[in-house]
Amino acid sequence: MLAAFVPIWALTLVGYVAGRTGVLGFGAVDVLGRFVFYVAMPAALLDTLTRQPITGLAGEGVAAFVGATVLVGAVGFGAARWVFRRPLGEQTIAAMAAGYVNAGNLGIPVAVQVLGDASFIAVVLLIQTTILTPVILGTLDLARQELPKGRWRRLGTVPLRSPVMLACLAGVGLGAAGIHLPPLLAGVVALLGDAAVPSALVALGLSLVRTDAADQVPARPVEVALSVLLKSCVQPVVCFLLARFVFGLHGGALFAAVLSSALPTAQNTFVFARAYGVDGRFPRDAVVASTAVSMVTLTVVAALLG
Repeated sequence: MLAAFVPIWALTLVGYVAGRTGVLGFGAVDVLGRFVFYVAMPAALLDTLTRQPITGLAGEGVAAFVGATVLVGAVGFGAARWVFRRPLGEQTIAAMAAGYVNAGNLGIPVAVQVLGDASFIAVVLLIQTTILTPVILGTLDLARQELPKGRWRRLGTVPLRSPVMLACLAGVGLGAAGIHLPPLLAGVVALLGDAAVPSALVALGLSLVRTDAADQVPARPVEVALSVLLKSCVQPVVCFLLARFVFGLHGGALFAAVLSSALPTAQNTFVFARAYGVDGRFPRDAVVASTAVSMVTLTVVAALLG
């Protein structure tokens, strides 16, 4: 347990201290985040999936994960609609905050460090990017009641414009076909991939530092608290119940599914809100709070099931 989680905590703390002291300069979190998203993370996924192809064991675990995501996301959507009386755009963001996990920036480091490989989390990325993201963006477009030119083309090509998604597809295809990268290229890809986990965790620590005075004021604390409760506590419990008692999973498959469900809210929740004119303070606070809480919930899940 300590061997798995101490490096995660330590590197996140390094990023936080670097952000507080300003040693990396203004905008470091954006630069490092882009490096992780566009370069290091795709390399890590390609390297992992070509060496460790996805097996049939992932199927039922992913089904349990998706079931928990949909159920908890529906609760978040319903609470925003009928309890807090929010408009459709904010209902959609509330559903995303409750169920859409940070499978990239935090999921891959956790999977590599705790599970030993990223094959299960790669399937989660595929599901979220190819199915959930177009549904979310389509609903946000509908909420905005605009018909911008090329909207459906943009929605349809979302998966193909993501380097992480393209790396997943390439890795799954090559791994399933038993094709390995040439040794020289494989060495370069592996070297870049080795930078993904530490860079992502340092970027995570940087993102926890709030430099804008306006960011110090919490927005809609009751809604944020409900979102964090749903994301960090309810979703992993629902996933465990589905995986164990509906699909009969145990051991590593059960652990992978529940650990993935315990990941915090994805940063894309904030990005999508800003892009579609939805108030960004609620998703911002939900991302930060669920990320902090996840350091505890992920450890608890690993202690109970690992």
